[in-house]
Amino acid sequence: MATPAQPAVDGPKSFAKLNALRDIEIAAQKRWESEKAFEVNSLPQKAPKFMATFPFPYMNGRLHLGHSFSLSKVEFSVAYEKLKGKRALFPFGFHCTGMPIKACADKLKKEVELFGKEFERYVEEEDAEEAAPPAADKKDAKENVDPTKIVKKHGKANAKNTGLKYQFQIMRSMGVPNEEIHLFANPTHWLYYFPPKAIDDLKQLGLHVDWRRSFITTDVNPYFDSFVRWQFNTLRKHPQPKIKFGERYTIYSPLDGQPCMDHDRASGEGVGVQEYTGVKLQVLLDDIKAIPLESRDKVKDVPVGKYLTSPEILAALKGKTLYMVAATLRPETMYGQTNCFVGVDLAYGIYQVNATEAWICTERSAKNMSFQGLFGTARGEITKLGSLKGSDLIGVPLKAPLAQYSKVYTLPMEGVLATKGTGVVTSVPSDSPDDYITMQDLIKKSAYYNVQSKWVEPFMPPKPIIQTPNFGNLAAVAAVEKLNIKSQKDKVQLAEAKELVYKEGFYSGVILVGQFKGKPVQEAKPLIKEYLIAQGLAFTYCEPEGQVISRSGDECVVTLADQWYMDYGEESWKKTALECLGKMETFQNETRNAFEKNLDWLGQWACSRSFGLGSRLPWDPTYLIESLSDSTIYMAYYTVAHILHEGTLDGSKPGSGNIAAADMTDAVWDYIMLQGPAPKSKIPKAMLDKMKQEFEFFYPLDLRCSGKDLVTNHLTFFIYNHTAIFPPEKWPLGVRSNGHLLLNSEKMSKSTGNFMTLSEAIQRYGADATRFALADAGDGLEDANFVYKTADDAILKLFTEKEWAEETIKELGTMRTGKLSWNDRVFEAEITRIVAAADKGYAAMLYREALKCAYYDLQNAKSEYRKATIASSDPNLANEKYEGMHKDLILRFIEVQALVMAPISPHWSEYMWSTILKKSTSIQTALWPTHNVPVDTSILKGAEYVRDVVYRIRAAEDAAARKKNKKGGKEAAAPPADAPKTIRLYYASSFPAWQDAALEALKKTWVNGAFTGKEREVLGDLMKDKRVMPFIAMMKKIIETVGASGFDRRLEFQELETLKANADYIRRELVTMKITKVEFVAKEDVATGFTEEDVAKADTAVPGVPTYRLF
Repeated sequence: MATPAQPAVDGPKSFAKLNALRDIEIAAQKRWESEKAFEVNSLPQKAPKFMATFPFPYMNGRLHLGHSFSLSKVEFSVAYEKLKGKRALFPFGFHCTGMPIKACADKLKKEVELFGKEFERYVEEEDAEEAAPPAADKKDAKENVDPTKIVKKHGKANAKNTGLKYQFQIMRSMGVPNEEIHLFANPTHWLYYFPPKAIDDLKQLGLHVDWRRSFITTDVNPYFDSFVRWQFNTLRKHPQPKIKFGERYTIYSPLDGQPCMDHDRASGEGVGVQEYTGVKLQVLLDDIKAIPLESRDKVKDVPVGKYLTSPEILAALKGKTLYMVAATLRPETMYGQTNCFVGVDLAYGIYQVNATEAWICTERSAKNMSFQGLFGTARGEITKLGSLKGSDLIGVPLKAPLAQYSKVYTLPMEGVLATKGTGVVTSVPSDSPDDYITMQDLIKKSAYYNVQSKWVEPFMPPKPIIQTPNFGNLAAVAAVEKLNIKSQKDKVQLAEAKELVYKEGFYSGVILVGQFKGKPVQEAKPLIKEYLIAQGLAFTYCEPEGQVISRSGDECVVTLADQWYMDYGEESWKKTALECLGKMETFQNETRNAFEKNLDWLGQWACSRSFGLGSRLPWDPTYLIESLSDSTIYMAYYTVAHILHEGTLDGSKPGSGNIAAADMTDAVWDYIMLQGPAPKSKIPKAMLDKMKQEFEFFYPLDLRCSGKDLVTNHLTFFIYNHTAIFPPEKWPLGVRSNGHLLLNSEKMSKSTGNFMTLSEAIQRYGADATRFALADAGDGLEDANFVYKTADDAILKLFTEKEWAEETIKELGTMRTGKLSWNDRVFEAEITRIVAAADKGYAAMLYREALKCAYYDLQNAKSEYRKATIASSDPNLANEKYEGMHKDLILRFIEVQALVMAPISPHWSEYMWSTILKKSTSIQTALWPTHNVPVDTSILKGAEYVRDVVYRIRAAEDAAARKKNKKGGKEAAAPPADAPKTIRLYYASSFPAWQDAALEALKKTWVNGAFTGKEREVLGDLMKDKRVMPFIAMMKKIIETVGASGFDRRLEFQELETLKANADYIRRELVTMKITKVEFVAKEDVATGFTEEDVAKADTAVPGVPTYRLF
């Protein structure tokens, strides 16, 4: 069974409540299915429509909450747009293309052979905890890790790590019965097992999906296969062909024998190819051999070059020229070489290149070179002539190409990595801060590093090779001095210096030496690389940017292979992609920036492979189309899928159109989707026109929702392919990306148990409470958080509100009708305002905000209304008379909340709508609530004012009581029987003259939406009043926040009228203060007959901020 979800601290609130909500959900789902509530068809004429999609999930397992979070964005948007009167379509397909299923099936096949059909021969292995090494060993192992190596931990990769060794164990963890697991050794079985389960789970969640349009990918579905083949033929036949063939560098799995693209990887998703210039530094063997072994300089008592000049190595070399090869990103700096660096403890090898050369580098880089045809052997074949450590190379003399010295030396450097480049680092201290500071360290501590001064000091200070505007002609030296870098240990500052120097050199530098002297670096760089290669002094070398592990468990390399590829990055195509992006709604600037950055660097992409599942290239069927390339425009396929094969995911039976898959030719697809000429076809013209109508009605795609990680590949490909195939009016209109989902603030991980499938979530919380928590989880690009307690509490909230509505409906006959009171008008205005705010939240796809409005704000408004109109349980108010609630408003409230919550909790809303309100049709046919008059902002301001008055009185009295208690050292006693029974509120009809004068002066300093800072000049003598400057500071803050409207302090409501209408409310709210009477006195009327306390209290009252006295 699947790993159980971790329980919340106190568990679900009540199984009875959960079960009641689940019964409601089941009933609603049955109704929707019978009424075909989510089936949406086109109209022959234009009408408001909305089509949104979610990247079809890969079918190698059950759907989990991570899937659910991203797809909930589509779900909420479609439900909302449907309420707004649009024909809202949410289709859903299932991705099966690529390596993962095939790789898992192959693993199972081997495991069945190894352990038996039901794995009966498998013996449980020792628990990893018990087998772990002692703590001390772990510490040592950690200390041996290279501290300079940055290990990137991808959330997605962590989620893929199950902690289980065998595939059959993973299948068991997904709930697959043990006796059925062997069936998954056939990759096709996966295609028929997981998609139906996904559909069941999604239906239980209440998704607004038109399931008629669903399908699985690969050539198992002949209809979808014909669509993909048409897509690729169209791309290839484009006036500027988008698919090309040729040798190109690509990430490659030696074990699988084919390119390893993003979806084929167990780890390393998003890692691309890094191209270097491999620089050949000739080892001066004759110079070494010319000095007798005993007379040579020594490194830790070992003569320099002892290993390289040993009889065994010399015999193996057979006279070949020996080179140390360094990988550099800056060939233009080779004029400044003073030495090369190696890691003293790194392992190196001597590898035969051809009959005349041998190279020294790491084994990892040699493996990459062998797959790039650099060794003149069959791809992947390596001939190793010797093994040595970096320490064996220290002091070895070299001839460096383009260097201004005839001889340089090999020196030690801290932090050289075996996992990056060749392990040999060419040194240019004039323009590399790392190289410069290392040379300084070697000069200062030559004995410590076991180097001879003559290997270092003659080459320092470095010679200028590039002129830069801000760092002069020795950029590295200037940057090191500027950032006060003292040694190789200053990693942070060195990284900053490197970035500054490299950018300055590339974008603004000019070459000072050599045949390209005077040329800008940007222009000279490729020319220098070409020259070095032409002279046999360098070569192009590539490797993965980081470690890539294939689904087969193989570490990938870069190979130079003949293959079909998408010509992404080609200038004219990129231009149209950017044009499309410019017109798209991305909802967040971060998403747009990510697209722009990705479009700027993305280049050619291999679109074919030899192994896995998928459709075959129509013109070269020896190749399969890779998984990110058959999933770029399939959203268009949704528009006609139901006509082609409704009722079958695999297209095994024709749909309502009774069309044979073989008849879906390129000419037919052209007619349907590209306004092509009417084809000669067995398909009736009326049916062709029906499919064309479906496409024309629903396309372009209005919205695509996805996790942010797909911006770098799938979503960018989605833009590219749409612009290549469709005219601009059919380009996608919007993309909404989101962060990953955390569970209770921690990353989802099967290995740690912090993981929950969608079916587990529904079983535990029900559909609506799960949706409630998904809406509350977050809307930005940062990781969202599904909180168990939120889902638990949602069960209680939804159940309690349902019960309240059921009881309240029974009491409608006792409620008021007719003219609305002040409290009624406030409640009505609150509902109208909240509906508008929820509308705004939904439209912006800010679902946490929409939920706040649709549920929490409406509940608060209801609570305030009930508090003002119906009896309280407070015994102090036992004899109070209340006006009671208004029947029409209560019905409106229940109706409105059902409607605005419908996108998030549709089953609950359906019950409120159909069962409680007894509406004749489903809420799925209802429209967003409307109102005939605008929001009454004046009465809302008045209500806010009254609540603020009560709050400030309470706060002031509480503060006074605490102060009194603090002085007396005892708790404040309850008010005695003769405590004040009357509260007198003083209100003002105008502001103090000094405030008006100061504000009028301040207005003169507000120019073009900002203050000039000349307040003191215009205030003049007004500043003699000590009250003025604090007042001015307060008003500036308000105006800077709200704008020029802040100068207008007039109230939007009648203060006295509002106070009088709420006298009973104020008295009741202050009942604990024993208030029995409320008086209202105008500030201007406080004169004769009033006490000094009255005068003092009234004097500080201003419009909107009354003062008070108790007596």
